[in-house]
Amino acid sequence: MSGGVEIAVVVAEIEQAARNVKRFRFAAKDGGSLPHFAAGSHVVVLMRDGERTIRNAYSLIDRAEDGSSYRIGVLRTPNSRGGSKFMHERVSVGDELRITMPVNLFPLFHPGRKHLLIAGGIGVTPIYAMADELQRRGALYEIHYAVRDEAHGAFIDEMRARHGDRLKLYRRDLEEILAVDQILPGQPLGTHLYVCGPEGMIEAVLEGGLEAGWPKEHLHAERFQTPPTGEPFALRLAKAGLTCEVRGDQSMLEALEEAGFDPPSLCRGGACGQCAVDVLEADGELIHNDHYLSAAERASGEKIMLCVSRLKGRELVLDL
Repeated sequence: MSGGVEIAVVVAEIEQAARNVKRFRFAAKDGGSLPHFAAGSHVVVLMRDGERTIRNAYSLIDRAEDGSSYRIGVLRTPNSRGGSKFMHERVSVGDELRITMPVNLFPLFHPGRKHLLIAGGIGVTPIYAMADELQRRGALYEIHYAVRDEAHGAFIDEMRARHGDRLKLYRRDLEEILAVDQILPGQPLGTHLYVCGPEGMIEAVLEGGLEAGWPKEHLHAERFQTPPTGEPFALRLAKAGLTCEVRGDQSMLEALEEAGFDPPSLCRGGACGQCAVDVLEADGELIHNDHYLSAAERASGEKIMLCVSRLKGRELVLDL
């Protein structure tokens, strides 16, 4: 199921967290308590736009102490495929939405001796939650947060107030650089690193960790990749007998959901592997955009991820 159980929520509060970031607080529609979650979790928000349902994954910032609400941060992207534009322009306090149950694909490794939290831009949302959880547990941690400038940095003031000198800010307008080769050396043995932000930044941090000799198991990243656009193509499900067109501005997952089919998915960003399916025929080139399949799996042409990958060609037949 695409996200599984859904929860009806009401938008209780909207804040302007930065120049292009809004923070939304969701309360359960029935007035009850929302499920507990661990730092690093996300929910998928379902937005009804006419006949279309937009589904976007957002990291959870926090849960109210009494369990009555969740908060998420949403970046207004210049080339929005619908979700961020809808949240910024169409959602008001009092509106009703639906969210999925929290899922955690980016958990903290609590036995770690120390925790390095590295964020870029809106990637601060899961890092914010992680820092708060580590503080509550009395763990050893530090935060490195790269922003364009203070106006575009979400939650800076409150993170400073909560975490003091454990927060190090890097402003691009001041030509301050988040230098991985200066942060990683000298960390205690058993330290774990967590990074979320733009793809280039994530890759640089992970590569820096490996080059510095860190065990791969100590390097953690979260990516919520937006499905890239492309040319339309036909998608056929061999078992279900369903055929539909994947438009240039939608993913295979979105096209199938629009057609009434509900394939498994969790992250919707090419990271979790839930929507990986077997390819039976491909009249064209498979364009892999995920972070889950190995290089060998991609080269074999036997599997594809519905959420972010697509076909450059005429028709793709899947074992569904």
